[in-house]
Amino acid sequence: MNLKEIVLDKIIEQGILPLFFHHDKAESIAILRTLYQAGIRVFEFTNRGPEALTVFESLVAAKKLDMPDLYLGIGTIKSVEEAQQFLQIGADFIVSPIVNPLVGSLVHEQHKLWIPGCMTPTEIYTAQQQQAALIKLFPANMLGPAFMSSIRDLFKGQKFIPTGGVEIEMENLKAWFKSGVCAVGMGSKLIDPKDTGNLFENTKKALDFVSKAR
Repeated sequence: MNLKEIVLDKIIEQGILPLFFHHDKAESIAILRTLYQAGIRVFEFTNRGPEALTVFESLVAAKKLDMPDLYLGIGTIKSVEEAQQFLQIGADFIVSPIVNPLVGSLVHEQHKLWIPGCMTPTEIYTAQQQQAALIKLFPANMLGPAFMSSIRDLFKGQKFIPTGGVEIEMENLKAWFKSGVCAVGMGSKLIDPKDTGNLFENTKKALDFVSKAR
């Protein structure tokens, strides 16, 4: 089993893909360790600021030090140049808000998981033509579970993960999993870098709710 398959299986098993950006290395490592202690084993850092590369490098170092079974991905990757930078410093998978076939090709060459973001059936079809094993429905709060229910028969066998506005709320999670997604992405609804006091409890709650909602 290659890294691509391992990460995909872990995301599906976990049922939730936490994601966040913070400009500070120490704060980011603290958030990551809290997520890990709460049971998270696959995580996405987002490329949302000029500090992202150096912060991600520090997360990779922290992972190697005392979280060896954690898989770290980088999100908000739109160009080949960005993908190359983060793959070189140890990204286990790449998440994009768009479909850039050149990014997909680069990630596939390294036998890693590429998760492109799609909003229309045409974009989903394009991502499938580039062998996207998992597709991100984005922004999820604009599309909603009804969109997923409507298109799933068009793309039988394709795995989807909604990201953007997914709530830590049982009915919302049930609606998404009933619609056919294999996992959900959670950012600010789960992790507020300015207020991490309840992060451990919120993560435990999210994992529990996802488990019950499936």
